[in-house]
Amino acid sequence: MSYSNITRSDEYKHRLLDFIKSEYGLESQSITPAARGFYGETWRLDDAANKSYFIKVVYNASHKAVYERSFPIVQHLCNHGIDFIGRIVKTKDNRLFTHFAGAAIGVFDWIDGENKETDETKIPEYQMLAKVYAVSGKELNIAVENFSYKNADEFFEHWNASTDEQLLSLLEKNRAKLEHRAARLKHFAELCKGSTDGFVITHGDAGGNFFISGDKHFILDWDGAALAPPERDAWVMCSKDWARDAFNDALHKNGIAYSLRPERLAYYCYRFFFFYLNSFIDAGSSKDIIEEYIDGWINESFKYADGIQ
Repeated sequence: MSYSNITRSDEYKHRLLDFIKSEYGLESQSITPAARGFYGETWRLDDAANKSYFIKVVYNASHKAVYERSFPIVQHLCNHGIDFIGRIVKTKDNRLFTHFAGAAIGVFDWIDGENKETDETKIPEYQMLAKVYAVSGKELNIAVENFSYKNADEFFEHWNASTDEQLLSLLEKNRAKLEHRAARLKHFAELCKGSTDGFVITHGDAGGNFFISGDKHFILDWDGAALAPPERDAWVMCSKDWARDAFNDALHKNGIAYSLRPERLAYYCYRFFFFYLNSFIDAGSSKDIIEEYIDGWINESFKYADGIQ
């Protein structure tokens, strides 16, 4: 279950609003849940001046540190002219984020719009990502890709520790497939290790956070930003020739002398498969959801990755 699904009492909302008024100086007219994000508790706040804000509160211990590291990255990009990622609203004493009841909390300008991901949205997504890639991230305190296969190791640890009979039955039924994908991840991790060529500031789930607001486009939620190769963002559509061509075209038009590499695309296919699988298991998702995922949309990418040596 994501934190966005937790029902909060009126007393909690009042404490949150009092805190925001104290820390940010925002006078609230109303606050309502915002169905955005997986790890964060998310809200829309409307103030007395009819301006709206997005509030994200993260209690999850492991994700909180990731969330906190993202604020200087977002601010850095905004300072370099990237205007489609959501502006941070600073506290009264000029901090990028603060803490509330043990959680990390951030306030951003509210962006109206619809989260939409289709073949048609990929071209503007790639063009926007390439603009981000053109901004240097070397001076940031940012996670750096090391081509690890720990996501697969963590999955098998989950499997060995589980007492959920339905989950165990499902995993056992798919053992050959899961072991094959783990072996492929390890193969490509070893193949890709040792090179930082082409590393840029990547998002990690740009398509899942692509918003359309009128005639404007936004890429939101930069919690998972990392210094990594562009394949970290490109792998989702790697089975499509036109998508790989469009991604490379966006890179080159923004002065980035790099072209997507098959072995790195394959690495991210297998890595993100286990990353998302672990997230579903951690969240206590149902057997049906996990089964649908194992045999679902990600298999399109494996059509490409399974053919790479």
